[in-house]
Amino acid sequence: MPNSFHRVNQSLRLDKGLLSGLTLTIALALLTAWVIWAFKASIVRYEVSDSARLEVMGAPYVIQSDMTGKLLSSGLFLGRKVQAGDILVDLDSRDEQLNLSLERTHRATLEPQLAALHAQIEQEGLGKGDEQKVLTFATGNAEAQYRQAEAQASLAADEAARANRLRAEGLISEAEARRANADAESKRDAAQSSKASALRVQPESQVRDRDRAVRVNQILVDVTKLQAEAATSSANIQRLEYELEKRHIRAPVSGTLTECATLRPGAHISEGQQIGTIVPSSAVQVVAEFTPSAALGKIRPGQNAIVKLQGFPWAQFGTLSARVSRVAGDIRDGNIRVELAVTAPAHSRLPLKHGLPGSVEIEVERVTPALLLLRSAGQTVGAR
Repeated sequence: MPNSFHRVNQSLRLDKGLLSGLTLTIALALLTAWVIWAFKASIVRYEVSDSARLEVMGAPYVIQSDMTGKLLSSGLFLGRKVQAGDILVDLDSRDEQLNLSLERTHRATLEPQLAALHAQIEQEGLGKGDEQKVLTFATGNAEAQYRQAEAQASLAADEAARANRLRAEGLISEAEARRANADAESKRDAAQSSKASALRVQPESQVRDRDRAVRVNQILVDVTKLQAEAATSSANIQRLEYELEKRHIRAPVSGTLTECATLRPGAHISEGQQIGTIVPSSAVQVVAEFTPSAALGKIRPGQNAIVKLQGFPWAQFGTLSARVSRVAGDIRDGNIRVELAVTAPAHSRLPLKHGLPGSVEIEVERVTPALLLLRSAGQTVGAR
């Protein structure tokens, strides 16, 4: 039995404890380094999205036709850059153009008629002023004639009275007395006629004023009718211009055409038919979908993220850096929507185009290896 451990005993005598001490020292140093690393090092935890895609900040605009008609020309081309107001599609508008031309011609014919009626009203006003001047002159003239005739009648009456006295005294003949009386009678009749003429001037003027007022009222009625007709014509012109404008389908916003219907001249376009989609020229964001377990309580605005695009290997094209800007508060279709603002460096080879799919890795926390190990152990124990 003593000879069985001869070599072991010999090795122990030769070792003198140096190798064992060195091994123990190395083990303790490694253990100390591991403990320091476990409690001091920092490990970044990421949550990876189920799906993600690039989207513009503004919602895409769907282009629809507001009219039914035949296609004349189309400017719908995939990838075309358009500005707000650019004509994309022209529909046949010959009927609207013809009706608009006829209505404008009709509207133009109403202007001279209205001008003529206004001129008549103006002339009637001028005629009334002139007639008032004539009336004043005629009234003065008639009164002057009446005063003159009255004076002559008074003188003739005096002459007739003197002739009658002379005839009574036998100084003149009866014929001379009769001529004097006849002359006095004639002068009285002339004076009465002048008086009647002077009194007749004012009523005749009033009659003419009433006739003129009737004519002016009739002209005003005609003017009102023409003005109403002109207003209706103007409204019809605006309606036809609006319908004509709807035959030109324009870009509602500036952006890029991403969807275009296949249209050829002569094709029939129906009202409400979708003919294309414009993606606005605005900043691009990342929209990611996360499961509730990955997002709730972990993902918050301000966290950093890495975006990888499908079809662009990250080892060759690199990645995009992003920051969480908004986290949806509700669950839709089993996922939570997370929006991220993209930070694209100037030298990035990745295209920022609407609709590109990819994946997002969001940095949710930094933990020590020891804490991560304890969590894993706790989850294992809890699972049992």
